[in-house]
Amino acid sequence: MRAIRAARRTRDRLLWDAVSRVEQRQALARCVPNADQIDFDDLVRLGAWEPGEGELLHVLVGEVSARRDRKPIACHVISATLPAGALMRVSPGVYAESPAFAALQYSRGRSLGEVVALLMELLGTYSLSEEATLPISWGGVWPDERDRKDVEQVHYRCEPAVTMAELRAMARWAKSSHFATFRAAVRIVAPGSASPAETVMFGMLGGPMRVGGFACASLPKGGMLLNFHLDFDTNAVRMASNVPYAVCDAYIPAAKLDLEYNGAGHEEENARIHDGQRNNGLKGMGVTVLVINRDQMRDIVALEAIARSIYKAAKRRFRYYMDGYRKLQGAWLNELRKGVGLPPA
Repeated sequence: MRAIRAARRTRDRLLWDAVSRVEQRQALARCVPNADQIDFDDLVRLGAWEPGEGELLHVLVGEVSARRDRKPIACHVISATLPAGALMRVSPGVYAESPAFAALQYSRGRSLGEVVALLMELLGTYSLSEEATLPISWGGVWPDERDRKDVEQVHYRCEPAVTMAELRAMARWAKSSHFATFRAAVRIVAPGSASPAETVMFGMLGGPMRVGGFACASLPKGGMLLNFHLDFDTNAVRMASNVPYAVCDAYIPAAKLDLEYNGAGHEEENARIHDGQRNNGLKGMGVTVLVINRDQMRDIVALEAIARSIYKAAKRRFRYYMDGYRKLQGAWLNELRKGVGLPPA
């Protein structure tokens, strides 16, 4: 996972090569990880390894006799046939788990919200820094000096690392009860998130009520569409001072509503001018704009009020079908925050 983030941050995309099932089997069969034969400097260059942090190098091997459990190596025996697309070629002689397979392995022992946050990152157009990988995987906050009220997180723009089709194929392969959380997460997530804050916003407002969300993603006509490109008609273009379209953080077709997260970047002068122009254009298209700020992203009562207004605009009834929903919502919010390295709300 660290190498995936490093590749997305430095090259804007994951440039690893897909391999066939035959090459996957050959790579596992050849893997006998002796520590003195591993080029750790090359792994550092690839962003997959950082010495001095107590980090283990997790290695897949094809049989028990190939294990070499001597620090910093930790071997994992894979005796079953790997699913298609489980491994990718990073460089000649170096293979790594694909984003979908790495996320599947990561899901074991994690909460549903943490797995949803990771999958949204891999599906989205942003990546956290590779330096965030260990602190987040250990359940910590990254960076560790973060303000507890802050819902921003350092991230980098890049191309998606995985598709919904790849995640669904991996979920079909992962039939074991060990991977129930992964299968549940795949049913919740959506592509298109552009930041950790948008991931938390989608998880809360779009996630099912049974896990602590407000289920706006289940509304008809597409639910919640992240970073949706909406072209303006002639009159809306004029209202927007020739801005031809809007990219909506979360467009909800059933409510004809654009849900925007107002992060730090929107507070700059040029951003405020552009936001005003695009909002005029959206109004010309009959689209209502709702803005969520950083404080509201920690306020479940405020999020519920926003969800109720969305349901009302969509002409749907907002109703809870279970008891103890506030406790569930609070736990869900903190799982999502934990998944992106933020402290509890």
